[in-house]
Amino acid sequence: MLVTVERETGGSWRAVDVRGDPDHPVTRGFLCAKVDRYLERTYHPDRLARPLRRVGAKGEGRFAPLSWDDALDEIAARLKRVVHESGPQAVLPYSYAGTMGLIQGSSMDRRFFHRLGASLLDRTICSTAGGVGMQMTVGQNVGTDTEAVGDAKLVVLWGTNTLTSNPHLWPLVRAAREQGAPVIAIDPLTTRTTAQCDRHFMIRPGTDAALALGMMHVIFAEGLADRDYLERHALGADALEARVREYPVERVAEITELPAGDIRWLAREYARAKPAFIRVNYGLQRHAGGGMAVRCIASLPAVAGHWRHPAGGVQLSTSAAHKFDKAALERFDLIPPGTRTINMSRLAEALAEPGAGVGGPPVRALVVYNSNPGAVAPDRARVRRGLAREDLFTVVLEHFVTDTALFADLVLPATTQLEHWDVHLAYGHYYVTLNRPSIAAVGDALPNSEIFRRLAARMGFDEPCFRDSDKQMIRQALASGHRHMEGITFERLLEHGWARLNLPSPWAPYAEGGFATPSGKCELYSERLASRGLDPVPTYTPPRESREENPSLAARYPLALISPPAHQFLNSTFVNVDSLRKKAGAPTLRIHPDDAAPRAIADGLTVRCYNDRGGFRARAVVTVEVKRGVVQAPSIWWGKFASDGMNANETTSLALTDMGGGATFYDNLVEVAPAD
Repeated sequence: MLVTVERETGGSWRAVDVRGDPDHPVTRGFLCAKVDRYLERTYHPDRLARPLRRVGAKGEGRFAPLSWDDALDEIAARLKRVVHESGPQAVLPYSYAGTMGLIQGSSMDRRFFHRLGASLLDRTICSTAGGVGMQMTVGQNVGTDTEAVGDAKLVVLWGTNTLTSNPHLWPLVRAAREQGAPVIAIDPLTTRTTAQCDRHFMIRPGTDAALALGMMHVIFAEGLADRDYLERHALGADALEARVREYPVERVAEITELPAGDIRWLAREYARAKPAFIRVNYGLQRHAGGGMAVRCIASLPAVAGHWRHPAGGVQLSTSAAHKFDKAALERFDLIPPGTRTINMSRLAEALAEPGAGVGGPPVRALVVYNSNPGAVAPDRARVRRGLAREDLFTVVLEHFVTDTALFADLVLPATTQLEHWDVHLAYGHYYVTLNRPSIAAVGDALPNSEIFRRLAARMGFDEPCFRDSDKQMIRQALASGHRHMEGITFERLLEHGWARLNLPSPWAPYAEGGFATPSGKCELYSERLASRGLDPVPTYTPPRESREENPSLAARYPLALISPPAHQFLNSTFVNVDSLRKKAGAPTLRIHPDDAAPRAIADGLTVRCYNDRGGFRARAVVTVEVKRGVVQAPSIWWGKFASDGMNANETTSLALTDMGGGATFYDNLVEVAPAD
């Protein structure tokens, strides 16, 4: 991102424009619809400029300003009291990726909490199920080189609304299509992306693993498998071939609610295209069998031999190829032995009195940064009840008074991407990016790293690592010694802004095997999964809330709710940017006409979507663009911008995925009715 600044009266710099870097090989000069409005967010009139102390009841949002010294002194004193009375594990950090980057998200903050002895946070809310599914199959969350996608002969966009969540991939998809490659979408919803594809398979949510197994059934049965690649570079091909015999096309058609002929067509086209590329995204792994679903899809390129080519294979993420020195950044050596880990997807449980379900002492202090759990965490009503505990000391580092900050005892103003140093890995390409500050901090805001640096001093942490500057930590992150990082220095990034990892271009990561698994092969049979009590061979796990697994629940709540972010939002980020929220409109719920009619729901009617956990109101959109039996409500609205103060997470559960302990946001049965 390039930032244009102008000198203001008085000598300070003001950002006046943001745009993509036209020289970048992947982003190619454009920004997504959200980040294109980043200046509105940075200079928003509600931007936090000074530390705040709560003066009203929790949740009211009444605060009074105070100085940084007073705020930090109070936080240190309260944390020391909690540690003295209940032990350091009564303190819980809660963070994710609201502000992206290694320095502002996983450096001085991690050092601080590790040295304190606070509970560890298992950061599972987004991607862990799919990440583990990839690891158990190919060894790491590394896949196809984005820059090679234009040479694919078939593109499958599986569970991804690419034009919204991965727009920089689309020009490469379009390049492949211009050379004759069909573009196929697999999605239970009609989206901006599916409307641009050659074919759209409207799959039943949570059944993607069954479709992948059915495709492999056809590929093996019709002699389309790449036997040579499997023999040389895969482990367990015979076990997989036996497994997929259990998934004939007719059975898969019943499970997925796709026509049998379409399944056969897709399998044959996929196997014959040399190479074929699959872009799989995180939505389809947010159900009970999410890890196994990604594992099944990740097995396809080995079976069909597509890993032989740079443009072939599957991409869930490119993140694991970025080999930063996380040990130097986070200082795992400071963690006291025996420190417990709390899964962030079960925050509602962790905040419950008296700490039931998490073991150890009740959580008495919560420090939130780079996240908004009051809006995004599952089972939102229980989360908010936990945040409302008067005995819970809560500190929030933020840009705005969010749904979470409303419950904070102290709110600290943090900097945005335009105001601090950072270094970034990537999920969709193989470039490292330097984040340089373009302007001075707005008001009295401080970078997260500096806030934790100052807190460490007040807590008496005198180890040298707590005096490292942001630029020193960037250098530490880059100096991992891994071959992927060779030649990537702070000076090079300072001059160019970004640099490709030390990899061939284009890169075919598994053309000659070399999988990062214990066997060095694509593990279609996994001893690691067997040791965890999971099926070692790819299989299908139905959604936990489904007619197969819980028919009585499905009888009461027959509709499956999917709640991806609106096109204009990045989860709960950007919801308060006026121009974006106006484009998104009011909260809506899309429902198929066949589901709307028996419920007396007309287009535009206010409806209530609910289950035993809670409910929310939205405006009905009756449309064939959503599959029968499925409803879709864009998330994640802040309560203050919804008429009833609620969002889709009123209905989501604390249940976890099969691998990685991830959230199951899309494993969620509901009913919809006209609002009272």
